[in-house]
Amino acid sequence: MPELQSSPERPAPRRLEPLRHLLAFLARYRRRVAAAVAALLVAAGSVLAVGQALRLVVDRGFLGDDPQQLDRLLAVTLAIILVMAAASALRFYLVSWIGERVAADLRTAVFNHVTRQEPAFFELNGVGEIQSRLTTDTSVLQTILGSSFSIALRNLLLLVGAVVMLFITSPRLTALVLVGLPVVLVPILFFGRRVRRLSRSSQDRVADVGSAAGETLHGIHTVQAFGHEGLDRERFAGHVDAAFATAMRRIRQRAWLLGMAMALAFTAVGVILWQGGHDVLAGRMTAGELSAFVFYAVLAAGATGAVSEVSGELFRAAGAMERLMELLRAEPAIRAPDRPVHLAHPVRGAVALEQVTFAYPARPREPVLHALDLDVAPGERVALVGPSGAGKSTLFALLLRFHDPQAGRVTFDGHDLRSLDPAELRAHVGLVAQEPTLFTGTARDNIRYGRPGADDEAVRAAARAAHCTEFLERLPRGLDTPLGPGGVQLSGGQRQRIAIARAILRDPALLLLDEATSSLDADSEARVQTALADLLRGRTSLVIAHRLATVRSADRIVVMQAGRIEAQGSHAELLDRSPLYAHLAALQFRDTETQRP
Repeated sequence: MPELQSSPERPAPRRLEPLRHLLAFLARYRRRVAAAVAALLVAAGSVLAVGQALRLVVDRGFLGDDPQQLDRLLAVTLAIILVMAAASALRFYLVSWIGERVAADLRTAVFNHVTRQEPAFFELNGVGEIQSRLTTDTSVLQTILGSSFSIALRNLLLLVGAVVMLFITSPRLTALVLVGLPVVLVPILFFGRRVRRLSRSSQDRVADVGSAAGETLHGIHTVQAFGHEGLDRERFAGHVDAAFATAMRRIRQRAWLLGMAMALAFTAVGVILWQGGHDVLAGRMTAGELSAFVFYAVLAAGATGAVSEVSGELFRAAGAMERLMELLRAEPAIRAPDRPVHLAHPVRGAVALEQVTFAYPARPREPVLHALDLDVAPGERVALVGPSGAGKSTLFALLLRFHDPQAGRVTFDGHDLRSLDPAELRAHVGLVAQEPTLFTGTARDNIRYGRPGADDEAVRAAARAAHCTEFLERLPRGLDTPLGPGGVQLSGGQRQRIAIARAILRDPALLLLDEATSSLDADSEARVQTALADLLRGRTSLVIAHRLATVRSADRIVVMQAGRIEAQGSHAELLDRSPLYAHLAALQFRDTETQRP
């Protein structure tokens, strides 16, 4: 399974080759790209034409004796400027649209691809790192495509065109410019490189500020409970001061760069005017040609500076594209076979584990399950008990095919899970986790998550069955009340009942309950247990249990320890036969009745 490298530690690529992957995304909008290139060529050509118009205005207008000629030349110049403005506006709109659209397509492609990955992929690579690539890296590419790339291309065209026009206008002065060009560019490139390096460092320090603030605010209850506000304020102030100091170093370098660039550029123009003025006085060139030459020289200098400035952004974009391609190239370890077996209907929900050995990818030498055998008949209710780390939740993960075992096989209705399409398998499995996950949206949205196509009456029926209506009716908009991120407006027990309603609505053949009543008070638990009894009737269920009421309602109790099945049987049988179960009954089950009936 591929493990991604963390982007902050990774050096920026020295090649732009990763950007070629953008061609596949740009190809979808080839007409707009062609229109943008055409507008770019027209805009660049118009800028170069202004220099020639300037030469004619000076030589035939200002220095001529025909006012009408001057008016015509100025009108032509104005027309060229209007064409340049219109083409520039069109180019800006098109490249901005392309940048936004390609960035959106990239985000969608990456998100769609990573959601096909198995949970182990996120355990190895980290959700935060993936989120950063999904947002920050695509934003970098949006900036490049939406502005920087077209600016670089535009200025390259202007640079080439300006140099050609310089040679045409005055080869002698052009030779002088080319000799002095390194004197102007070397300091600018030197300071520019330092500015880019400090810019990256400044972004890192600002990210540290955001990270520190987010960590404190996310855990504000803990911060205030331990009276840690003062220390956290000092820590945050330290990050802010570090960001400020780095920003000031960057600003000082940019100030030097700006001042030096202006001084050198105007000095170069002064030298050209001095030499060109003598050429005009000597009759070697006209005043209009000198004006055009200065115009093209300034244009070439500006284009060179812009290209050097953008080059760093292009390399940064290449790094961003490389990181995104790592995500897009990652192949999921859990996927449907080329010719999946389809489940027969009605689905019975029979489950079997045959000599299953499994270790998590992050700890391949530490098996969690050891040659485990377990058969669950259709409609049977099995309770799984055991100490933490016994492998109970791992067994659930295998049944959902979040992982494949290294040895043995897991079957559903007699079919090896590896022969089934995971989506078809999971469509017949319901899960209620110990810590339920709710999503931003309404209560109705979260219940309907179990069956997106369910109508409102089915949603309300599921809510009633899970005893949700009593608290949902007290909310301002009932089922349509937004619950906030993660259902933050609900208590733990209320979130659990929403999750149970979701499972009821799904109506699965196999139900997996990870102590589904752990967050409920005694009154709510009694009512939900009644609802669960109706839900469990007639369907296969495995329940990770920590309460005696849950254990005693099971058809069979399976005691697990260190990835193996230690004993199986009824509550009374296990109290006699299994010292581990008797110990768990005495210490772990929270009901008062933990002895033999």
